[in-house]
Amino acid sequence: MSILGMVSAVAGFVKVRYLVDRAIIDNMVFRAHYRITSALLFVSCIIITANNLIGDPIQCINDGGVATHVINTYCWITHTFTLPHEQGRVGYHVAHPGLGNENQEKRYHSYYQWVPFVLFFQGVLFYLPHWVWKNWEEGKVRMISEGMRGAMVGGREERVGRQSRLVQYLVETIHMHNSYAFGYFFCEALNFVNVLVNIFATDKFLGGTFLEYGTQVVAFSNQNQENRTDPMVAVFPRVTKCTFHKYGPSGSIQKHDALCVLALNILNEKIYIFLWFWFIILAVLSGVALIYSAAVVLLPRTREAILKRRFRFGSQEAVDTIIRRTQVGDFLVIHLLGQNMNLLVFGEILDELVRRMNFGSNSNLPSAPSTLEMSPIYPEIEKFGKETET
Repeated sequence: MSILGMVSAVAGFVKVRYLVDRAIIDNMVFRAHYRITSALLFVSCIIITANNLIGDPIQCINDGGVATHVINTYCWITHTFTLPHEQGRVGYHVAHPGLGNENQEKRYHSYYQWVPFVLFFQGVLFYLPHWVWKNWEEGKVRMISEGMRGAMVGGREERVGRQSRLVQYLVETIHMHNSYAFGYFFCEALNFVNVLVNIFATDKFLGGTFLEYGTQVVAFSNQNQENRTDPMVAVFPRVTKCTFHKYGPSGSIQKHDALCVLALNILNEKIYIFLWFWFIILAVLSGVALIYSAAVVLLPRTREAILKRRFRFGSQEAVDTIIRRTQVGDFLVIHLLGQNMNLLVFGEILDELVRRMNFGSNSNLPSAPSTLEMSPIYPEIEKFGKETET
């Protein structure tokens, strides 16, 4: 299978779909985790495993006592090493960065065997919160907004009928969506925790060099060209050493030194510098999204501002009615519906919802608290087939 064919298989994570085709059940930061980040990690895994881009992943030279293919295989499946203190000027002080007198501390490298597997596993981890939320959500938004998503919503008579059924559903299931909201906010928190875990796990995988990798690369670009040491070469050395032992004719142990060119590291260094910046950006965005969600849960004024500014909904009295008589779970469902509909249709639905709430204001319908109160009740609705698309 060609590289382009494998990469195109991953394109489904980032392809654009029209609102009429599928329901939006999360926000942009959430989608950045399971679409963009997972796609980047899977594509990186494919590139690393495509050896024909750069030739053999490792090529070693030795004194001639061992066959080349043997020393290549041995050094790849065991490890190579560099000398971190040998970072002088190439061609004057050292032959290559990290090579020199071996009577000093050695840094062993074997991570290159595991890079494709780790990248693939990280891609799965970034997709996992979406999978959890998708199974928790069970296609609810898709079902109740069927025929009303996007810009084209059919004729007025048909639209009014669907809107009436949707409003009736919202009224009948009011205060029954808190477990739904809990699942969403839990998966948002899982996204934030996941990106932090991946940052520190990558640092551990690369021997404690990843946390400062990006800052060192930026500082390196601003240094004098003659006196600077490339941190990418220090973390991902292109030339390393390897020691092979074998028995000689008399039974004595012979030592063979080899210099190994790790061509794969020219790709690894670029992939991980990009991932460093992307993980930092994603962690910040996820933290902001988590704070925003906490404000939605704890502050009714935040929900009020969302209705008035983002969805440009009605009068102050209408907004107050919705905020006063709904709980956080109800508001989340309303918010997700607003993301799937044009403002005209959504405004009509909220107007009808307010009218029915006011009409039933003398009933036994309880007023809702402003904070999240989890309820074990889940609305009994006709199940749609779960989406098979991601």
